[in-house]
Amino acid sequence: MKKTTISFGLVSIPVEIRPIIKNNDVSFNQLHKKCLNRINYIKYCSHCKKEVKQSDIIRGYQYKKDDYVTISDEEFNNLKSDDEKVIDIVGFVDIKEIDPLFLEKSYFVSTNTKSKAFSLFKAAIEATKKVAIAKTVIGTKFYYVILRLSNDGLIMNTLYFLEEIVIPEEVSEAKFTKKELDLAISLINSLKMKFKPEELVDEYQEKIKMAIDDKLDGKKIKKVKTKQEKNIKDLMTALELSLKNV
Repeated sequence: MKKTTISFGLVSIPVEIRPIIKNNDVSFNQLHKKCLNRINYIKYCSHCKKEVKQSDIIRGYQYKKDDYVTISDEEFNNLKSDDEKVIDIVGFVDIKEIDPLFLEKSYFVSTNTKSKAFSLFKAAIEATKKVAIAKTVIGTKFYYVILRLSNDGLIMNTLYFLEEIVIPEEVSEAKFTKKELDLAISLINSLKMKFKPEELVDEYQEKIKMAIDDKLDGKKIKKVKTKQEKNIKDLMTALELSLKNV
């Protein structure tokens, strides 16, 4: 949890932000195969031929091969401005203008007391159907973020910068018939569903957890059998058979 302030014009709104997403993956430790003891990682200087303490390590930027410019923690702190300690709103946009590609991490924004300014801010966003674009610092990294409503709660999403997103060049479009398009549309319509996140289970992590339980019970982990799909090269035939199997 981090305490910060939303700067909305001349209005300051004290808030708390906390991450929404947690890593659900099963974690493993690296062990020595011979004795099953944990592997330790040593910070080692190949020039001095010795182990190095954390206090003896500084950051350096390689501007040409084997040449570095160093920047200390104090110098890094000098680069930060005081306004980076707040969530500084710079404008408002329609959410449809933001491609989901730009959305990175999600945070829940709240107050620990009844705040008229906070409630008013949420109501204004709801009334205008807009999302706020703001800038802030989380940890040591500068971000642009959006503030939006979700189920009456205020959510903050950090945004990737444009230069961080690498989209491959477009490939040439292949031609298809109207009948093929109609079949593809019919297949989509036959597979329509409601989005229910509680039903979207991480099957791979579930298999890992079951395998761990089996190993603890002295059982062997067997290879999972998968259904062999037919390799149908003709697009029309594949679409027709897909519809029949729905």
